[in-house]
Amino acid sequence: MSTKKGLHPKNIHNQGYDFTLLVEKYPKLSEFIIEKFEKETIDFSDPIAVKEFNKALLAAHYNIKHWNFSDENLCPPIPGRVDYIHHLADLVAGEENVTVLDIGTGASCIYPLLGIAVYDWNFVATDIDLDSLDYAQDIIDDNGFTDKVELRQQFKEEHILEGIIEEGDAFTVTMCNPPFYKSAEEARGANRRKSRNLGNNAVRNFAGNSNELWYIGGEKAFLHTYLYESSKHPKVSKWFTSLVSKKENVESLQNSGKKLGVKEFKVIPMHQGNKVTRIVCWRFT
Repeated sequence: MSTKKGLHPKNIHNQGYDFTLLVEKYPKLSEFIIEKFEKETIDFSDPIAVKEFNKALLAAHYNIKHWNFSDENLCPPIPGRVDYIHHLADLVAGEENVTVLDIGTGASCIYPLLGIAVYDWNFVATDIDLDSLDYAQDIIDDNGFTDKVELRQQFKEEHILEGIIEEGDAFTVTMCNPPFYKSAEEARGANRRKSRNLGNNAVRNFAGNSNELWYIGGEKAFLHTYLYESSKHPKVSKWFTSLVSKKENVESLQNSGKKLGVKEFKVIPMHQGNKVTRIVCWRFT
């Protein structure tokens, strides 16, 4: 097994992947295992293999037995997603009965699944796409998490918290993996570049419906809308957080936060292989 540098110390995937265990817990993965440099692996440019690999990780390490959704939706990488969960656990350490608002949960419902499996948190999870919420609800029901996750639909694509927050809501922390691109065209261009880098033309490995991939104005506009709407509901969550892919958006967000009454602003770096991203965290009280 190889060491995966940069993941959270509590991340079980720090030591790479035990394919013997994965196949034992999820036998179908055996159909996709190849040998490369005398080590077992899968073809990470094959979207079907990637999805089955992630199913194996969920089955072997998180006891998630049912994880089915359309191939048109994003298939999230488990090690990186659980990293966000571990960093949030550090942020809210000492809190009891943690309830998380997951903005844009997607068809995979991945953050609630991992948050329940690792920390037994409760979730309210939102999305704008009804089909995605249908897949998410099936996953929740099939894994016996109906009492742990409540799904809510966002009906207005320009909003993030408005229309979602209900009277009596009290969250320990909010989380979000925002769309990165400004338009469908920009998202398709990024898919083509990623596909070429893998030496493969199968862009389905980077599938995703429109609301998962892009937002008018891109990541910066999404984050500033999120920040502004959080300032209108400053007490609904002890912390507001989001992944941020572009470093230049952090300073812009921090400057706007000062004007909106943010009392504390944190940046948590995340390293996954050669990829560097960060979690931005803010609170008003």
